[in-house]
Amino acid sequence: MSALHETLRRYVDDGTAPGAVGLVARGDSVEVVTAGSLDVEGTAPMDRESLFRIASITKPVTAAALLMLVEEGRIALDTPVAEWLPELADPVVVRTPSAPVDDVVPTARPITVEDLLSSRPGWGFPADFTLPAVGALFGVQKDGRAPQAYPDPDTWLTDLARVPLLYQPGEAWLYGTASDLQGVLIARVSGRTLPGFLAERIFEPLGMKDTAFEAPKEKRDRFTTAYRPDGAGALEVADTPDGQWSGVPAFPSGGGGLVSTADDYLAFARLLLNGGEAGGRALLSPTSVMRMTTDHLTRQQRESGALFLEGQGWGYGGSVDVSPVDPWNVPGRYGWVGGTGTTAHIVPQTGTVTILLTQVAMENPTPTPLMRDFWRCTAAT
Repeated sequence: MSALHETLRRYVDDGTAPGAVGLVARGDSVEVVTAGSLDVEGTAPMDRESLFRIASITKPVTAAALLMLVEEGRIALDTPVAEWLPELADPVVVRTPSAPVDDVVPTARPITVEDLLSSRPGWGFPADFTLPAVGALFGVQKDGRAPQAYPDPDTWLTDLARVPLLYQPGEAWLYGTASDLQGVLIARVSGRTLPGFLAERIFEPLGMKDTAFEAPKEKRDRFTTAYRPDGAGALEVADTPDGQWSGVPAFPSGGGGLVSTADDYLAFARLLLNGGEAGGRALLSPTSVMRMTTDHLTRQQRESGALFLEGQGWGYGGSVDVSPVDPWNVPGRYGWVGGTGTTAHIVPQTGTVTILLTQVAMENPTPTPLMRDFWRCTAAT
């Protein structure tokens, strides 16, 4: 029994998670471990092809898609997003982060595409959720684990435009909203739906046959039931296989809307490790991959985002390790975590991919003990 198997088995046996899939790839060598079941009732065993709501590890996929449009010259990193998102043409900023939502000043400059990619547009979540502008944002930026709760993208943008920015564009790293804005921007620039664009440009070329914004009926026997801790040491159902992902939502979330499998996500991770090439075809340029996987934040921005980043940096769509705080924090390691209980990272220096898929939601932005033990285990082997 491998160390990875022992780690996952321990958390399944103690009831932390009904099941888990762990994957570690180094070059052509791939270890995949499954443990537990699709649900707490044990109706079916967890399998390598089990489907999960991958939540925020959707973000790197969305960033890669937007960079494809940049490479084609259809939009540029310094393009003001209002050219394509006119709803956001006249944002205002609260005078100070703690100011009331009606105490605002004009923006010093337009919000750009690069601001969205680096998660610095001025909208998003800081460490302090009690700030008035953050409260207003919560009314628009709903829980990504309930995609059917969102309105259509046009309505969402109109609603967002009424919320003042918390910081000036480019001034602070803030979590969440930027990736959903990227998804809307991709659809506007490409003239396609976000699901259609991702399928054509990423999923089909990479053979990601199970990755989409829905779990169709014929695949639901492989789809996990989602849970959240109930606060009393047990789990309660958050979503069933025929629930929130039974159809493509009105708002396909570029920040967290995909379902996928371990092997599908491995294909995407390898695309990044291979400098944007897959099967002899360049889907992304090495320059775009470098931009994705390079930290773009100042020290102050990393520190203010510590609730989410734990001192590490941010590229495009995912975190970038800059300091070896823990054994798994290798400088240059790129990836992210998903609020439904998922993680995916690449380590370019070693050509390593690590993916953990579970069906139990995180209770806060801090990675769970299971995630940390998975990272510790895979860093040591």
